[in-house]
Amino acid sequence: MSTDHKVIRRQKLRWRIRAKVSGTAQKPRLSVFRSNKDIYAQLIDDATGTTLASASSRQKDVVAQAGNKVEKSTMVGRAIAEKAKSLGLEVAVFDRGGYLYHGRVKAVADGAREGGLKL
Repeated sequence: MSTDHKVIRRQKLRWRIRAKVSGTAQKPRLSVFRSNKDIYAQLIDDATGTTLASASSRQKDVVAQAGNKVEKSTMVGRAIAEKAKSLGLEVAVFDRGGYLYHGRVKAVADGAREGGLKL
């Protein structure tokens, strides 16, 4: 395990959140991972341990758009909402992954709501 205090703190927060939040096939978990450059979102069914859909800022349609990282995060949220609708899903549980609900993480959630996903 890493000795970086920020990483350890985030990991403990992540475990605490995961103890309370889990997804099902009808109401999957919308998990967010934020790196320094990109952002990733997944719809996860924890009952079977499968990823139903994913979107990231590295996809061609998002990379082609101009904008800062927060705007691209909103696009990722909209993209994951479209994929959820194509699977027939309307509701998801938001998992912020130990990050503060602020900035890019919040932008993903707002984009998903704009796309029609209820969190």
